[in-house]
Amino acid sequence: MQLPFFLGFLFLGTCLCIHQSDLIWNKQYIENNRPVVGILTQIVTDEARKQYGSTYIPASYVKYIESAGSRVMPIKLNLTTAEYKNIFNKINGLLLIGGASNLETSEFARVANIFYHLALKANDAGDYFPMWGTCLGMQLLTVLVSGHNLLENASAENIALPLNFTRAAFSSRMFAAFPEELMKALEKEPLTGHFHHYGLTVKAFTENKELTNFFSVISTNIAQNGVHFISTFEGKRYPFYGVQWHPEVNSFQWDSTLSFPHSPHAVQLSSLLAQFFVNEGRKSLHNFDDPKVETLTLIYSYTPIFAGNFSGYEQIYFF
Repeated sequence: MQLPFFLGFLFLGTCLCIHQSDLIWNKQYIENNRPVVGILTQIVTDEARKQYGSTYIPASYVKYIESAGSRVMPIKLNLTTAEYKNIFNKINGLLLIGGASNLETSEFARVANIFYHLALKANDAGDYFPMWGTCLGMQLLTVLVSGHNLLENASAENIALPLNFTRAAFSSRMFAAFPEELMKALEKEPLTGHFHHYGLTVKAFTENKELTNFFSVISTNIAQNGVHFISTFEGKRYPFYGVQWHPEVNSFQWDSTLSFPHSPHAVQLSSLLAQFFVNEGRKSLHNFDDPKVETLTLIYSYTPIFAGNFSGYEQIYFF
């Protein structure tokens, strides 16, 4: 469960070292200043809310991506594989959000799997394409990479925590542009909001060769039940990133009953991570052939509704 609807809606390189993904990017040297990030929708599980639509995206994710200079394309779950391939060739990155979908059998997992394999193939061919998973999205990346659901009970429900950095954090792409002051704050201050029941334990990660070969662990945390879990990672070869916490809430969610960090350092964290991922998307040269199609498929064609009276979100897009 990642950032649930309370009251019953949702379950939710500047360093000297050279990374493989840097080599892929260096082949292009062209920056895309009109990026579009696709956000995969989540399934509405509460029958009373299906009057609004069968899938949704919390507006905080949209604002988060837009705040860094990208546009957003909502990606629905009822399309064909051919249609998803067409979308892939138009967008410049994919965000997998939190929610409560089954990580192996849901439509959310099925569609994410299609994009995952398209992204692997593209990056292998020098066609840069980043992916980001937040909370459930991060968990799904571990299933896609390992081929197994290795999650365990690692409850950190409605709590803000500092991060326990590994050595890899200080040479990571994700935190390369972070000022020293903020890195120190991340280790001491509760800047990351956690809203999950499950997580990938450090033990499960280290015992799985697929995961250890694919990801570098950037941070860990201790769950409320004492379990040591992975809280941040990034791909070693591929521009794939995962956080078990929610950077979008720091700037764009305000429910006073939830542990949303709003300090200056928390907002700076949110802003820099959004900029990082959007800048990764700028390295992708995918684009829309038809400006009219581009306009019609972006999030601007939809209107979010006020949801603060039945969820932990202020606004939600339904589809």
